[in-house]
Amino acid sequence: MKRTLHKWFWAWDFDKEEKWLAAMSARGLNLCGVSFCTYVFEEGAPGAYAVRLELLDRMPSHPVSEQYIRFIEDTGAEYVGSVLRWAYFRKRTDAGPFDLYSDIDSRIRHLNRLLSLLFVLGMVNLGNGLNNLIQFFVHGLSFSLAVSILCLLVSGLIGYGFLRIFSKRKRLQRERLLHE
Repeated sequence: MKRTLHKWFWAWDFDKEEKWLAAMSARGLNLCGVSFCTYVFEEGAPGAYAVRLELLDRMPSHPVSEQYIRFIEDTGAEYVGSVLRWAYFRKRTDAGPFDLYSDIDSRIRHLNRLLSLLFVLGMVNLGNGLNNLIQFFVHGLSFSLAVSILCLLVSGLIGYGFLRIFSKRKRLQRERLLHE
């Protein structure tokens, strides 16, 4: 039997999302489909699958991403689906450990992709917020003030996520220096 659950995770909490998916697997609910804020699970043996997420360089339909997905599948993992550039993979736990990032440098590259995405989204929201603020002062449009406040709040939230990922990357960079 399949169950559909709806849950929100911030992009910078992808590790928490993986932990939640592991907890669901431990309960015998194995991820078999994803869409925006929607997870489809099939009932099965508890702990049968490990699930990993990765922010791809490009959309999953891009030939480079398709080639990467096939590469991951060649390791014995299954491509469950994607939400925008986030790809979800699962692998049977009895097939051994499952980690998409084999070393610190690959983890840092993943965080760099996420930092780039958050930076662009933050700047777009900040630009929209400032543009609407100018429209409010020039034309007196109260709607522009509301949009401006919303965009600036979203920019602040994205900035918070950026700083969280930045600090994770900094910790990994220090860890890499210790092991060199």
